[in-house]
Amino acid sequence: MSGRSRLPPRQPDNFKGYRDGPTPLQPVMQRGPPPLPPHPAALEEELEIQRRDMESILAENRYILDENVMLERELTATKDKIIRFSQSISKLHADNEAEAREYIDRELKLETELHSAEPLRAEVGSLRNELQTLTALQNELSTQVQSLTKDLNKLHSENKKLSAMKAEVDEMHKELDGARRELEHEKKENKELMVQNKAMQNDFFSMVRELETLRTEQMAAERKARGIGVGPYGMLSGSLDVGYPGSLYSDPYNSGAWGPNGRRGPPRH
Repeated sequence: MSGRSRLPPRQPDNFKGYRDGPTPLQPVMQRGPPPLPPHPAALEEELEIQRRDMESILAENRYILDENVMLERELTATKDKIIRFSQSISKLHADNEAEAREYIDRELKLETELHSAEPLRAEVGSLRNELQTLTALQNELSTQVQSLTKDLNKLHSENKKLSAMKAEVDEMHKELDGARRELEHEKKENKELMVQNKAMQNDFFSMVRELETLRTEQMAAERKARGIGVGPYGMLSGSLDVGYPGSLYSDPYNSGAWGPNGRRGPPRH
């Protein structure tokens, strides 16, 4: 009887079997069977859907983790390439500068020797041609260095993109954790709603049993009241008043002690 003053809990929209709200309680005097509780198959179907959703989320999480590991490996390999390119560029600069100094020193020395010896002019001309070739080679190497610098800048840009992608992956991890916590919270609320629904059903069945008991007592009282009728000698049972014989003033409608109301008892106003 403690559940009579309780309001029915508000069911969530996604609770299967209660999309239009809980079934209202039937009036106390309404005849017919009580409303049926939710079918276990519907609850099992809802649990199966939730299990499949959780498996899908776990699969997506594993895929994202694998992708993150692959990206980190690629990032490490890219950093190693950048370091090697930087070392190669530094070495090329040092080699070029050393060769340039060497050729310049040789040219100065040859010019000094040319001043002292004319036969060495032919050799000086050859060295100049060689110097021009080396200068062209230096220009070509400078072009290659510029190309490598562009590639290095491109790798830096890709590195920034990878960092942004890593931040997005971390954000997706946070969203997955939030979705998992929300799912656990909804499962807990569903369990509490099922317990409350069971308690309401028990209260309702208790009210029905009490109502049946009251009806039985009322019918017993009515049968007892109908037993107090007119006696064989015109005397009312349980009364000292003298009545008329039943043959003279008999009730043509067989209304009994309560008049035309019959078995329903006295009229209710």
